[in-house]
Amino acid sequence: MSYLDKANSFSLYLIVGIILTFVAFVCVVFIIKSYKAGLRLGMDKKVLRKAITSSASFTLLPSVSILLGVIALSGSLGVPISWLRLSVIGNLQYEATVANIVAEQMGTKLDSSLLTLNSLVTIMLTMTIGIIWGGLLSIFTLKPYSKKLRTITTKNTDTSTKKSSFAPWAMTAMMIGLCSTFIGSYMATGIVKGNYTPIISACVSALFMALFERLSKIKVLAFLDSFALALSMLMGMCTAIVLELL
Repeated sequence: MSYLDKANSFSLYLIVGIILTFVAFVCVVFIIKSYKAGLRLGMDKKVLRKAITSSASFTLLPSVSILLGVIALSGSLGVPISWLRLSVIGNLQYEATVANIVAEQMGTKLDSSLLTLNSLVTIMLTMTIGIIWGGLLSIFTLKPYSKKLRTITTKNTDTSTKKSSFAPWAMTAMMIGLCSTFIGSYMATGIVKGNYTPIISACVSALFMALFERLSKIKVLAFLDSFALALSMLMGMCTAIVLELL
């Protein structure tokens, strides 16, 4: 039995299926509780149903990018693991980056022909330890932290002044750090290893993202706003495939 056969084994599908079924069950419970809470507040049933259907349709469109992430990771980590990681708490950028770092530290690459079950277990353990803290710390710190991020309004004797919150600065700093990390890594890969595929693919994705963002401002093309991320990822993937084939 090959590595991918083991990574896509029935037992892993069963374990992941049980976990995701539980998560889906919790979601349904929250939907029911929220619906009943809305009725107790005197909200119209039609309004509640419309909110449910519109939220569902809005959620389905961005999930295309998640599906692309599962497809991208499944070639090296198998479908069950990729499905689990990107369905609950993970995201493609984090999962792919961590998996690649762990594989390199083990003296191999994120390639199904080179990975072993020991590699898969190590990658999964590192992913879990690295990302679990956000969920755990949110239980204890999210409420006070969210208060700090809100805009603070202080009233003087005559007028009220509005102080800027920490949230925009924090988000901007985080995005700059994240982009710098990835772009720096891609540039280093090109300069040191002579492989310019990552940086070119990133640039193509960025250009298409900017294009879709601009086109979505047009009324008849407003739907592109929901597909911008998924389409940009597809363009970047296609670019990488073409460059690797050249």
